Amino acid sequence: MDKQYNVSNIDFSGEWIILSVNEETFEIPIVQVSKKLAQATDIERRMYRISPSGYGIHWYAIDEDLTTKGLIKLATVAQTA
Repeated sequence: MDKQYNVSNIDFSGEWIILSVNEETFEIPIVQVSKKLAQATDIERRMYRISPSGYGIHWYAIDEDLTTKGLIKLATVAQTA
């Protein structure tokens, strides 16, 4: 199975998610992404698992699932707004 997305890093800076995918970096406002993630602690935010295909990310401490494609789409919208 080929990887759809190569998610190399997920980080948080203030109110932003910084997502590194396919050698590109995207910044997305956390509040636009997920209420659960916005309310999570730093430790909970760092407890995630990337699916083998790179399709999605699961934060198990807060039971949240997000798609990589959806996050990139939000970043694109945020950068053009």
